[in-house]
Amino acid sequence: MTRLDAYQRPISYLRISVTDRCNLRCIYCMPPQGVPWQPHEEILRYEEIETVVRAAARLGISKVRLTGGEPLVRLGLVELVRMIAQIPGIDDLAMTTNGTLLARYAAELAAAGLRRVNISLDTLRPERFQLITRFGNLEDVLAGMEAARGAGLHPIKINTVVMRGLNDDEVVDLARRTVEEGWHVRFIELMPLVTDDAMYGRWQEHVITAREIRRCIEDVLGPLEPAALEVGNGPARYYRLPGAHGTVGFITPLSEHFCYGCNRLRLTADGHLRPCLLSDYEIDLRTPLRQGADVSEIEALLLSGISNKPQRHHLDERVLPEGRLMSEIGG
Repeated sequence: MTRLDAYQRPISYLRISVTDRCNLRCIYCMPPQGVPWQPHEEILRYEEIETVVRAAARLGISKVRLTGGEPLVRLGLVELVRMIAQIPGIDDLAMTTNGTLLARYAAELAAAGLRRVNISLDTLRPERFQLITRFGNLEDVLAGMEAARGAGLHPIKINTVVMRGLNDDEVVDLARRTVEEGWHVRFIELMPLVTDDAMYGRWQEHVITAREIRRCIEDVLGPLEPAALEVGNGPARYYRLPGAHGTVGFITPLSEHFCYGCNRLRLTADGHLRPCLLSDYEIDLRTPLRQGADVSEIEALLLSGISNKPQRHHLDERVLPEGRLMSEIGG
C-alpha cells in the first residue's frame, strides 16, 4: 500500500543518484572543475542501494529512476539495473542520462530490465552543445538516442533546460521534432542551482517561463492541445501539436510549482535520503546500513522521510538550498 505524507500525497517514486560524477560539465548543473572528490567508500554500494529499494517497495514505492551525475560513468551499472528489476513491487525502472555513453550500453540495460530513458539535450547545434556542456559531442547523444530506440527503451523523453539568451531560440526547432520525428520533448524552467560563474548571482536573467516558451511554439507551429503519455509519473504537463506523434511537455518549478502533487523521494550517491530536491533536510541511511540495518530498519527511516517531507519549496521567497549541487542530488 502506497504511503501518504503529512499533506496526503501518495509517495510512489524513488530517484537514486548512483554517482555524483559526470563526463560533462553543463553550466547549470556542475562547476567546470567538477564536484569535490568523494572517496569511493563514501558512495553507496549496489547491495546497499538494493536494500533501500526493497524497503521502499514495501512502502508501496513502485517507480525507480537512476540518475547521477551521469549514471553510466559508474562501473557495473547494468548489474544494479538487474538487481532492482528483480525486486517485487518495482514495476517501472527508468534512467536519466546525458546520452553520451548510451550507444554502448542501451542493449545491455534493456536486457537487464531497464524500461525507458530520459535524455538531457539542451541544443541541436554542435557548437552550442559544446558551450553548454563545456566539452561534449552532440553526435554521441544522437547515437545514444538511436541505440535506445533500437533497444526498445521507449518512450524516450528529451529534457531541455531553456535559458534566455543561450538556447531559447531553439524551442521551435525542438518542438518541431515532435511532429517530424515523434520526439517527446520536455522544456524545463531554469532553477537557481546554476554553477557557472557568469550565471551565478544573476540566474533570474536567464529564466524563461513555460508560458513564454509555449507562446513561441504556438506562434510558429500552431496550437498545443492537452495530451498524455502512457508511462511516467513526473511533474510535466504534456501537449501535442497538430499532426504530431510526439509530445511537448513543460516542467515549471518556478512559474507554477507542482509541489502539491510531488510523489517522490531522492537518495543521494553518498546515501542520504532527501524528501525534497529544494530543501537541505536529509536523513542519513548510509551509516545505519553499514552498521547492519536490515530492510525493516531502513523502511522505518524512509517512513520518517515521508512524514517529514516539506509541503513545498520556497524559491519564490528566495530560499535556496545550500548543501549540495544539482549533480550531487540527481535532479
